[in-house]
This record gives sequence, C-alpha cells and structure tokens, in this order.
Amino acid sequence: MVKIMLIVVALLLAGLMFYVATRPASFRIQRSIRIAAPREKLFAYVSDLHNFDAWSPWAPLDPAMRKTHSGAASGVGAGYEWQGNNKVGHGRMEIAEAVAPERVLIKLDFLKPFEAHNMAEYLLAESGGETEFTWAMYGPNNFLSKVMGLFFNMDKLVGAQFEQGLVALKTVAERGEA
Repeated sequence: MVKIMLIVVALLLAGLMFYVATRPASFRIQRSIRIAAPREKLFAYVSDLHNFDAWSPWAPLDPAMRKTHSGAASGVGAGYEWQGNNKVGHGRMEIAEAVAPERVLIKLDFLKPFEAHNMAEYLLAESGGETEFTWAMYGPNNFLSKVMGLFFNMDKLVGAQFEQGLVALKTVAERGEA
C-alpha cells in the first residue's frame, strides 16, 4: 500500500513538473497611462533615477530604505541601488539605453528576497497633445518563477504596482513637478 502511494505521489510530482516546464519561457508585464505633459519633459524626468522615489510604488513601503545612486547623473549609465525591508528587498537598476524622447531601457537586477534579472522599459508616445506613457517589465521565466506563477498572478500583482506608480507619475507631472 505504501509503495503504491509513493508511486502515485511520484507520478503526480512528475506531472506537475512537466506542466510547469511547459509554461512560457518569458514574461512581459505592461501598463499605460495618458499624461497631460510633453513627452520631452517626461523623458528628462524618468531618465534621471534621482526622481524615481517621487513616483515609485515601492518607496512608501519602506521609508528607511537605503538608496545609492551611481554612474551618470542621468541617462545611460545612471544607476540606483536599494536595500530595504522584506516588502522592497534588495536590488539594482541601471539605464542601459535612453532614446530621447521615446524610450528608456533599464537593466533590473533583484537580489533579495529572490534573485531575478529582468528589463524595465518606459515608452513615451505623443497622443493628442498628451503623452501615452507605458511602463513594462520583461524577462526570462525560470523554473521557480513558473512554479510561483501557478499560485500567484504576477501580471495582476506587479501590474497593480505599476498602475499605482503611473498614477503617481501622472500627478507629479501634471502638477508641474516633473
């Protein structure tokens, strides 16, 4: 009887592992908002990582978070490292590409609570006198990420944080602070 139960459990685990292995090898999470501000002004603002905390959905989660800026003041090579509580973790981002006034590409490295290496992207498009601002994150879906995806809808979780950040960016920009 124990032998049969072990075989059944092993088959179920093998089936689960096979199912997880068939999940997509990459992911993309993306949200957009229309902002009543010129894209040139928004581009200058978001390509300077010193401004990130003003609209980041994570900054309020740990007011004691340690932050370090490195590299260029803005644009390609500008870096931002953070280390905080378990809600924000530890990681680093660096602007890898900045195409004024349309696109900022950021190399995003999460170190804790789990390691992940992704890309973040800001796309700015003219839209009827406003800017259509898109915030995306994409990268590989490793085995652990695929397993987590069975229990958590990462698009909804991270997407909700992006939406919160975009609303904050819109507020800052439309007040003229950006």
